[in-house]
Amino acid sequence: MNDAAAQENGLISPYRRFTRAEWASLRADTPLTLTLDDLTRLKSVGDPISLEEVIEIYLPLSRLLALYVAATQGLFKATQRFLGAEDGKVPYIIGVAGSVAVGKSTTARILKAMLSRWPNTPKVELITTDGFLLPNAALEREGLMEKKGFPESYDNKSLLRFLSAVKAGQRHVCAPVYSHLVYDVVPNETTCVDGPDILIVEGVNVLAARPSRQPKEIPFVSDFFDFSVYLDASEEQLERWYVERFLRLRETAFKDPRSYFRKYADLSDEETVRVAKNIWTRINLENLRSNIAPTRPRASLILTKGADHKIEEVALRKL
Repeated sequence: MNDAAAQENGLISPYRRFTRAEWASLRADTPLTLTLDDLTRLKSVGDPISLEEVIEIYLPLSRLLALYVAATQGLFKATQRFLGAEDGKVPYIIGVAGSVAVGKSTTARILKAMLSRWPNTPKVELITTDGFLLPNAALEREGLMEKKGFPESYDNKSLLRFLSAVKAGQRHVCAPVYSHLVYDVVPNETTCVDGPDILIVEGVNVLAARPSRQPKEIPFVSDFFDFSVYLDASEEQLERWYVERFLRLRETAFKDPRSYFRKYADLSDEETVRVAKNIWTRINLENLRSNIAPTRPRASLILTKGADHKIEEVALRKL
């Protein structure tokens, strides 16, 4: 429910909303620690993020998160003193959610780079939930290839075990690796996190409720999050960005003989647009409407993008 709908129903919105200028003013004296070269390495294909965006949006956000993390670390230490315990540190976990093509990967990588420069969180790690997708062979066996990216296409038990181990302070916890080139989980390959101060978990459905077939005592993925970010944009903008990215990939990654999408590399512009729009409507738009957008109200922070990928509004959940 948005603010207007909440007001019509006599409810108070759980979010405090900021214009871009209002949010930018919260930067205070936070120093810019990223260079233009850093930004070029961090941004995804088709995401035209600028240093201005970093200064006005991500610097205030990194400042806020640094305060939240410091407070959580202080509470943890106070609890240890109270209990007389000597447990290892517990990572602060941040979820990043939103539609395909909205720019989640860029946001997650920028947050990782900026938060790692704060003195109390030198070790920041990032994983994507793509590695927890069921392998293509399993998806084909279950008739789920057209539902790839939907909640039912993930190995949720493995993802929950991973997050549970990380949140318990376990060292050297490993996750599967996904290749966007071959469009599948890479057999026998893992990426491991080892006692980070902060773990960022990025994925389209990280704020989703548990699948209906799971017992109620099974937690949500988001139950392990201390903070979460939802990147928002209109359906029309998302479709345009997806098609533009598809056209760029046709000229780059799709030309690789190993690419799952090699069959699209030699299409004309007109054919490529038609294919991209069909995939968007048949799969990604359905997933957005049914599974992703409904999770937006569960986020701690909502970043709303305009037509040019610039964030126009920030909504922060009230504590």
